[in-house]
Amino acid sequence: MSAFPVVLVSADNKSLDHVNWHMTPAQYAEAVLYGAGAMPLLLPPLGGSIDIDSVLDRVDGVLLSGARSNVHPSLYGVEPTVSHEPYDLARDATTLPLIRLAIERGVPLLAICRGFQELNVALGGTLLTELHTVEGRIDHRSPESNNPDERYGLSHVVHMVEGGRLRWILGESEIKVNSLHRQGLDLLAPNLTVEANAADGTVEAVSVADAKGFTLGVQWHPEYWVRSDSSSVKLFSAFGEAVRAYAAKSSSVG
Repeated sequence: MSAFPVVLVSADNKSLDHVNWHMTPAQYAEAVLYGAGAMPLLLPPLGGSIDIDSVLDRVDGVLLSGARSNVHPSLYGVEPTVSHEPYDLARDATTLPLIRLAIERGVPLLAICRGFQELNVALGGTLLTELHTVEGRIDHRSPESNNPDERYGLSHVVHMVEGGRLRWILGESEIKVNSLHRQGLDLLAPNLTVEANAADGTVEAVSVADAKGFTLGVQWHPEYWVRSDSSSVKLFSAFGEAVRAYAAKSSSVG
């Protein structure tokens, strides 16, 4: 393996000017480079055409990015409605197998927003749409603004589970996070452990109970403030440490 670790970053399938593009917001790649100290490598959403096993042979970590699209509800046994849209079936077909295999192999994995929801679905959980319409829930959607700093502004507190992995990484019992999602976790996948909750009970972070390596998912967007917000810095630093450890281990085996 290269001395500089490589992190695979999930990409979306988008149609622009009648052409399909494979892309992800720049902040995810930048957070891998500047926050985790690794080289980002985008994985095109080509589904079953990709040999995921061979790809994972060549990387040291996986970052599941956020996106405007939602996991298709048929993948967790729910009838699709307009409120579940928009979709990205090409991404679903790529990331869900990627998640399962990365966890099986012990490849460090950090899942953010849509990636957090993908993690739950890939392992057998379900999602709840339009959280703001559910009695007792706060509005987790982003504010209407063309200013990214306002849209990604830190807006509410999440509480760490005592004794949890995330509580240990952050060294704090609660932190303030941003919130840009309409959907959230409903039924938790069997081998996921809750790491943090919002005050309204929304699950905000999880880990995989029996994972061989670093595996965390968060509903918020630490990538956006990775150069300034202390909890975002700590999370990506911990991910980077796990990635470097995995790279060193792979190199010694190779």
